[in-house]
Amino acid sequence: MATEDPKEAGITPNCTVYIRNLRERVNFGKMQEQLREIFEDYGQVTEIILKRSLKRRGQAFIVFDSVEAAANAIEEINGFELFGKPMVLAYAQTRSDATVLREDGPEALQAHKEERLAKKELRQAQEAQEAANKKRPAPDADDSARPSKLIKGAGLKSTAPSQDMTLVGEYAEPNTTLFLQRLPPGVNEEVLMAVYERFEGFKEVRHFEAYPDIGFVEFATLASAISAKEATDNTPIGPEGKLMRVTYQNKGNANDN
Repeated sequence: MATEDPKEAGITPNCTVYIRNLRERVNFGKMQEQLREIFEDYGQVTEIILKRSLKRRGQAFIVFDSVEAAANAIEEINGFELFGKPMVLAYAQTRSDATVLREDGPEALQAHKEERLAKKELRQAQEAQEAANKKRPAPDADDSARPSKLIKGAGLKSTAPSQDMTLVGEYAEPNTTLFLQRLPPGVNEEVLMAVYERFEGFKEVRHFEAYPDIGFVEFATLASAISAKEATDNTPIGPEGKLMRVTYQNKGNANDN
């Protein structure tokens, strides 16, 4: 089976092989044993990661100690049948934690984990926005056709946010994680700590350089999170005093690893 050129796919060749199309109804221990037996012929396998979540079943990652070993495995094993299904192989989109630690050290590993968490939380936020858009009722045709001069206050600029500006997390159920949006330049983790550490039950702030306009604040209890949200939503922050929007994190995919 031909493999996709990683350069054309925008993926840098690395030590981690991504596998999909594995048979799902196979014991995890047995699957891991078979994968190790197959892939160890191509180099030293430092880690095998099998996905257990519902959305990720049938997928795995094989971490080698060299890019050459990963390249040989992809070239030779792609399309090989395991438990009656052909495996589909490619380079992983990002390096594994074990590879980052080995090649770049502990500090780089921490940054790698933070970036991955930021991407995951941003994806959850985007999914929440899509869900909110689907739930939003369509405008009434009669209202949209009504002449503006018949509408009370026509010509006046509304101070309320329009439907198009509905924020991610607007319809999320209250939970212990606050989702901060519209953070202006100059606002960092230290600034957010100063705002939220005064609230009872405060645990941590998560703010990432890759996504500077959003952040997350974790509380120990729901009551603490609600209190902090009510106190800080639409309050000025940063040098220019821009209004920060505070909603709840979408928890729909919290268990998706």
